[in-house]
Amino acid sequence: MADHKSNFLKMSEKVAFDLQHRKVINFNIGKYDQAVVKGKSRLFHLEMSRQKAYSIKYKVLAQLDKYLVEFEANFQRNGGKVIWATDAESAVKEIVQLLQKERIEKVVKSKSMTTEELSLNHHLEKKKIKVLETDLGEFIVQQAGEKPYHIVTPAMHKSKEDVAALYTEKFDLPENSSPEEITAYTRQYLRQEYRQAGAGITGANFLIADTGSIALTENEGNGLLTMAFPKLHIVVAGIEKIIPSIEDLDLFWPLLATHGTGQLMTAYNSIVSGPTENGKGPSQMVVILLDNGRTELLSKAKHRAALSCIRCGACLNVCPVYKNIGGYTYDTTYSGPIGSVITPHMKGMRDYNHLSFASTICGACTDVCPVKIPLHEMLLLNRKEAVEADVLGSSDKFLIKQSSRLLMNRKMLDFTKGGTKNMVLKYFVSKAWGPHRVMPELAKKSFSQQWKEQQQKGEE
Repeated sequence: MADHKSNFLKMSEKVAFDLQHRKVINFNIGKYDQAVVKGKSRLFHLEMSRQKAYSIKYKVLAQLDKYLVEFEANFQRNGGKVIWATDAESAVKEIVQLLQKERIEKVVKSKSMTTEELSLNHHLEKKKIKVLETDLGEFIVQQAGEKPYHIVTPAMHKSKEDVAALYTEKFDLPENSSPEEITAYTRQYLRQEYRQAGAGITGANFLIADTGSIALTENEGNGLLTMAFPKLHIVVAGIEKIIPSIEDLDLFWPLLATHGTGQLMTAYNSIVSGPTENGKGPSQMVVILLDNGRTELLSKAKHRAALSCIRCGACLNVCPVYKNIGGYTYDTTYSGPIGSVITPHMKGMRDYNHLSFASTICGACTDVCPVKIPLHEMLLLNRKEAVEADVLGSSDKFLIKQSSRLLMNRKMLDFTKGGTKNMVLKYFVSKAWGPHRVMPELAKKSFSQQWKEQQQKGEE
């Protein structure tokens, strides 16, 4: 616990005062904010759509076992294969076995946060299997030796100058190459890789129960090529990605696109139901259904709504904490408000409870969520659970105990004068309050004293 929390605090302080980082993040998120406002204006009855999406997801989570079995049966009927993975280790083992069985030495991947949960690239490279990210943002951070910074935009922390310098170093492109030149080079570079890869690995935005299909959303066409060229298509998807019917896509696709990037619809939206039978495309398609802590979250009635998340990234973009400390500070696959809610349950409350305390509880994340997850309420629930589970550090427990004792005792609050209280705050509380926060100054008279005086004046 101490290591994760202390590292988080050190990294937070470092990043929050990095002016160049702040400039890049505010610029990039600002662009998304403008697009999202415009995109939402094109949606009729947005609140009704959000409520409907919430209701569908609520129904799915209440009957998740039923919908997963329905998906499996229909997908297998389509010629595909389903593998159930209880954790990251078992999922990686299954993927490695699939690749080794087919003697595959090169893999192309489309953007997938679920595979980031598995640290899949690292494990495949240890087995001498080359892995190439094909999403432009993912390709950039892979070449930089980094992980995705943001759920939707992996290279959000990099300016166009940063990317140009990286391509000069890695590919000997001219200095100060334009974004268009970098994109064209990447497209050309990846073309041959698609043809040579033995397997394509993707995630799934949605798993469709009634047709046994996966739905994949993207903007670059790299997902289509990742699925189309190799002979083996592996899908890694969390068990919560289920929706009941293919007809539900006309609700979820626009909500995801609008809240994620401000588009009414993303450029490419694919529905894939199994391997091909005519030799034009993958002859094998395997879906790995990943648990990895999700059933732990599902077992908690007050927390399970967090599994409704469709990974649009909107809550990150509005969060004042995320915009100040950045994505890497969280040191987990899912950052921002949604990451702070689910990570303590998926990776352990003892090690990650501090994330739930790293929030202003302003409620902006809840307001923007397209499936109406009450994120700020869940952060408070996590804090309550951390206290009840007795996983807080000794200093935190001492502060909570003493402040509760003081704040719940009116006589103690009224006992000393304001000057004495301010002295106590300055010498005993200010360190815990933080070196960069201004300690509030208490009034010389308590509220009850001022109230009595006002009442007395009113009677005179």
